[in-house]
Amino acid sequence: MRKRQTVYIIIGVVTLALILFLQYNKKKELNWYPSYVSHHKIPYGTIVLHDLVKKKFKNIHDVSDPPFTFLKSNNDNASTYVFINNTVSFAESELDKLLEWTAKGNTLFIASTNFEEPLLDTLNLKTASLFGDEGLEHQFQYKLVNPNLNLKTKYQFKKSYSTMYFSEIDTLNTIIIGEVSNDSDTDSNFETHPNIIQQKFGEGKIILTTFPIAFTNYYILKENNSDYTAGLLSYLDDSHPIYFDAYYKSGKKFYTSPMYIFLNTKELKWAYYIILIGALLYVIFEGKRKQRAVPVVNPLINQSLAFTRTIADMYYEKGERKGIAMHKIDYFLDYIRTHFYMSTQTQDTEFYTNLASRSHHEPAEIEKLFAQFNAIKNKTILTDDELIKLNSSIEKFKARAHGK
Repeated sequence: MRKRQTVYIIIGVVTLALILFLQYNKKKELNWYPSYVSHHKIPYGTIVLHDLVKKKFKNIHDVSDPPFTFLKSNNDNASTYVFINNTVSFAESELDKLLEWTAKGNTLFIASTNFEEPLLDTLNLKTASLFGDEGLEHQFQYKLVNPNLNLKTKYQFKKSYSTMYFSEIDTLNTIIIGEVSNDSDTDSNFETHPNIIQQKFGEGKIILTTFPIAFTNYYILKENNSDYTAGLLSYLDDSHPIYFDAYYKSGKKFYTSPMYIFLNTKELKWAYYIILIGALLYVIFEGKRKQRAVPVVNPLINQSLAFTRTIADMYYEKGERKGIAMHKIDYFLDYIRTHFYMSTQTQDTEFYTNLASRSHHEPAEIEKLFAQFNAIKNKTILTDDELIKLNSSIEKFKARAHGK
């Protein structure tokens, strides 16, 4: 039997070791979460963009504060405020502050898949979804229409089933910068729509794009897509400060949990898992080896009440009612001494008055009770009724003395 258990344990350990080995050597899966955080190296992070703009532009600043707070201390008249995220949505007062700041001569650049209704209504814009063609590849073609950029190539993106575009624009005040189509074949006639627009707002201007993925690591590093991103960045004026928002981001800008260090590092993560598995095995086998059945110990039975009943029955069966009555009187006197702290040796008028005042009785009632005691003491034989009456008198006294 013990030999068979040893074989099972060896098989279990080998199997566990094999699973751990395969898991450790398994190719790490890519994290496709759209974080847009400037130090994230995942496909939809923006560390590549951050490095590019630091090299290309000199007057770059990262802003971690909310726009409303930041703009309170910003008095620039020709700077640019850039927002890049999967979704950018401002509070009403914050949007008003941004538009007021833009109207002074600044540039507001927002790259987001969706825009809030108040902003679209202010600029007389509407958005809609464009879906890929019915082929196997949901491919979209993006291009910048400004001829000065000399970008005739259409830049492809295949990772999405749909994209947003501007379905209605204010043609008198809006300049189309970029377009998108669901054309998988450059020779086919598919829908083409504006997805990047520029509009004058007061003394400043607003640039909106529905394709924030153009600024992610995955897009910039794929083929020659960096030219498309560089074309978009050319609309930023480097002669004045350019502020890149770091507040409105889908991903975490920093990790507060210390477990992130363990779980994000392959070696530390598996060391942590092995420790947990080892601790579990230790508890199972060590606990099984040392644990013993806990014996059931029945609590001791209080025999005082049974003993008292037995003695009382003996007195009663022998007809010694006088003895029972005398014991009850003695216990009652002891009760007076322990509860009211009075001496019971002298039972006179003063004693009755003091006991009455302490036990919520009248002195006449106390005198009557002790007269009943003296009558019993002087009798040789007691009847059952007299014994019952004595017990009743004592219980009534105690109940009243305790306020019942």
